[in-house]
Amino acid sequence: MQQSGESAAQLLAEARTALAGVPKEGLGEDKDSRWRGRRIVRIGDAWHLGVLLLTDTHALATAEVLRAADPGRRGYTAESARERAERRALALRGGFGEGDVVHVGWTVIDVDAVDAGGESGPLATRDGAVSVRWSQAGGWMPLVAYLRERVELLRASAG
Repeated sequence: MQQSGESAAQLLAEARTALAGVPKEGLGEDKDSRWRGRRIVRIGDAWHLGVLLLTDTHALATAEVLRAADPGRRGYTAESARERAERRALALRGGFGEGDVVHVGWTVIDVDAVDAGGESGPLATRDGAVSVRWSQAGGWMPLVAYLRERVELLRASAG
């Protein structure tokens, strides 16, 4: 990846090329029907790069991340733990395999708006460079450096 002067679209395209062959994680969506009930169904796959999810065609901002699992019979000390177990079970009911990572509630990033000098999700143009806010409390970091680090980590974890 180049050091500077590239658009968000170019940087994301280079990241996609560098990630070719690396496994993706599931993108899920909440569904509710009279016959099948509540569930989280697969609607695609993406590479998980921290605050970004990268599909073959879009950049997405991450939200809820969970692992599909059977909740089993457990006692919960907190209502939030019970709700999280129920969400994992909804992913399993929706067709994800046991242990699959599922991303739900993500939003599409308007890359064209970022390249025009605006902001969308965790991406923005700051001082002439495309940047990413890697956490709500964190500052801005150049997207080129962020992607370089995240792509290397993902490729290394894929073996």
